[in-house]
Amino acid sequence: MILYQILLALALPVLMLHAALTGGRVALRERLGLGPLPAPGPRLWLHGASNGELTSGLAVIQAVIKERPGLQILITCNSLTGRDLIARWGLPGVRGALAPFDTAGAAGRLLDRFQPQVLVLLESEFWPARLAAAHRRGVQILVIGARLSARSAARWALWPGLIGALLSRIDWLSPQDAGSGERLAALGLPVQVLGPQIMLKAQTSPALLPAPFAAPAPRTQILLAASTHDGEEAGIVAAFAEARHRGGPQFMILAPRHAARGPEIARLIAAVGLPMAQRSRGQVPGADTQIYLADTMGEMPLWYAMAGICLIGGTFAERGGHTPFEPASHGCALIHGPSVSNFAPQFAALALAQGAVCVAQVSGLAEALLQIPAARQASLAAAATACLAPFSVEIDPIIVRIQAALPSPAQSPI
Repeated sequence: MILYQILLALALPVLMLHAALTGGRVALRERLGLGPLPAPGPRLWLHGASNGELTSGLAVIQAVIKERPGLQILITCNSLTGRDLIARWGLPGVRGALAPFDTAGAAGRLLDRFQPQVLVLLESEFWPARLAAAHRRGVQILVIGARLSARSAARWALWPGLIGALLSRIDWLSPQDAGSGERLAALGLPVQVLGPQIMLKAQTSPALLPAPFAAPAPRTQILLAASTHDGEEAGIVAAFAEARHRGGPQFMILAPRHAARGPEIARLIAAVGLPMAQRSRGQVPGADTQIYLADTMGEMPLWYAMAGICLIGGTFAERGGHTPFEPASHGCALIHGPSVSNFAPQFAALALAQGAVCVAQVSGLAEALLQIPAARQASLAAAATACLAPFSVEIDPIIVRIQAALPSPAQSPI
């Protein structure tokens, strides 16, 4: 822990400069732990890395608010786009901020200003100084859907003192899968704090915002390329153009994983010569638009609802693939590439149930799209919904545990 603190202290001037340059004075204050002050009431601090984690935790946030009116929630994240997403939710009692630097000073200032009774971490956000500061102040630490790969566990094992102390401070942890729970226990997590396995990304929430425009084509004619990565878009755009020419999907929504890549992808589409509109520029599709570049964050449920076919991004690059749960819950027919390690059991189940179309190489994508007409879209969507249902877990145990960590209404701070 001492070596970690020394390294953070050396890096702090650079981190402060980066925060100020990218987010201005407000971002720097938040990174230093000088974020929003709470209104009266019980208080909860929830942290998720960025948009994906925050969206996966939305159902939990909404349920906690419903069960505990007046609860004040500070949600922190590591990105400006995540902070913007929280603001757009407009949930009662919820404030968003950038997470404090992982130093005793920054984390301590946030804890002393907001004074939460519980800290909830989404997935794998294990920050040593932050957890130590919360533990010293008697704040209960809960982790939901913790995920730890074998590779990450091997890296943490090189720092046994650091990870052991960190895990010993956790009051309750629900692993994403059995392997993650076993690896965390081997690194020092007390077995008595292990809760049930919960995959947050299996939980889905409806869109909180209205659609910005009416669907530009029948749903069966719309393809969504969701959460794409660098190296995927060129092949996807070319495949869409070929399939469209041959009678396949007539309109594509391309929603990259990282919105900042919008200008780069816009240039790629322009070079192909396909008419497009761009969300970040406030444009809406016209009569001749073929591709809509949805280069904003936090709006994916809007696009799932419009599209009859969803191509799952990160599967044609070595990224392990993104969630099949959300597009399936919206009734999309699923199509994906070979890289699916992030959701391996789910994609294996989809393959057995014929609930998704797997394409070995992006060069075969156009032909695969032509094999998913309207009638097959419905059967694929139904099969995906049925086979993914057993993976969904009720979030009631999470809500019960969070409620137990908060003071009773009679004891709540005023």
